[in-house]
Amino acid sequence: MISMDTRMKIIAHIHTDFPDKFGIPRQSGLVEGLTGEITFEPEYRNPEIIRGIEQFSHIWLLWKFSESKKEHWSATVKPPRLGGKVRLGVFATRSPFRPNGIGLSCVRLLRVEQTEKGPKLYVAGADLMDGTPIFDIKPYLPYADCVPDARGGFADVVKNYALEVEIPEIYLSKLPEEHRECVRQILAGDPRPSYQNDPDRVYGMEYAGYEIKFRVKDCVLTVCEIGQSNNRKTIRRT
Repeated sequence: MISMDTRMKIIAHIHTDFPDKFGIPRQSGLVEGLTGEITFEPEYRNPEIIRGIEQFSHIWLLWKFSESKKEHWSATVKPPRLGGKVRLGVFATRSPFRPNGIGLSCVRLLRVEQTEKGPKLYVAGADLMDGTPIFDIKPYLPYADCVPDARGGFADVVKNYALEVEIPEIYLSKLPEEHRECVRQILAGDPRPSYQNDPDRVYGMEYAGYEIKFRVKDCVLTVCEIGQSNNRKTIRRT
């Protein structure tokens, strides 16, 4: 039997405007305006490590579901977009509760910057929480990674699902203009757990240093408060 070291090293972390999981888009690329900064761990701060990466428009991020705490995994899971009632095999979904808690995201590479603390990558369309550990980075190859006639399984049925979003001007005005469209798109994607459908329940999500509260009734999401969060943090805009 061949001995194999299966331990993975964290090479970098990504910094985004999401201090916690709630509200993060369920897939990368759904909200293109979401930006993030990738900073490398000291061992990987050699500028040569990313030489040539600026030639690519998109990159793959292999990362750790660091906040999905669960001691045991299950052979089947309930995909949120199916209302949390239908069970499918864990390997037929992108559930974070897997034998190995590894995520995969395709993001747009905005630019590369060399700093005193090593290289930094600026990306867009990321679906990651602030501080998420990165295991690996690979270039996206259009001729190899894109399959035009691929089938999307159950995900095709719900890919166009979206809520109507109403944000009264009194609340919208509290958000900087550069965040407004992102917030609309995030909310339209319906951050709620799909098994919750109480029209009187007030939900709250944090984004870019703001706490956004809302209700959902008959597929219409209405924002009922926006205020500054205790976790106020805003990354440098790109």
